[in-house]
Amino acid sequence: QQMYGCELSSDGRKGGYYQHGYDGRDFVAFDKETLTWTAADPQAQVTKRKWEADLAWSQYAKSYLEEIC
Repeated sequence: QQMYGCELSSDGRKGGYYQHGYDGRDFVAFDKETLTWTAADPQAQVTKRKWEADLAWSQYAKSYLEEIC
């Protein structure tokens, strides 16, 4: 499962979230300020390491939340 959302505050600041779940539970969540992923359980560590190693993927996720979305 994938969930994301975008926010535009009244003062013009842009926010958002991007997270994945598996089997009805949290799996990984994106921190767009640090371009890192938070793993919700030990099984998610593999995905976290893979996605953080691909800086372009994290930069795209941040850009999507702040610009495209």
